[in-house]
Amino acid sequence: MGQYVVSPATHPTDCGRFRASFSIHRSQGNGSYCRVFRFDKAFASREAARMFAVTQGWLQTCMVHPPAC
Repeated sequence: MGQYVVSPATHPTDCGRFRASFSIHRSQGNGSYCRVFRFDKAFASREAARMFAVTQGWLQTCMVHPPAC
């Protein structure tokens, strides 16, 4: 997504639902930036959790003032 690499991930919960997370990574010159976002919300399917993570990653990289997660 532009100058960032966004990596969505899903994690199964003990009750059979799924949690979403994503990481953002950017390397530029001698510096780099990496941040991981994890969410408490549980989803019924792995695909729903993945879509949530992708959407949140897009918001974080594309918006001038992204919403707080």
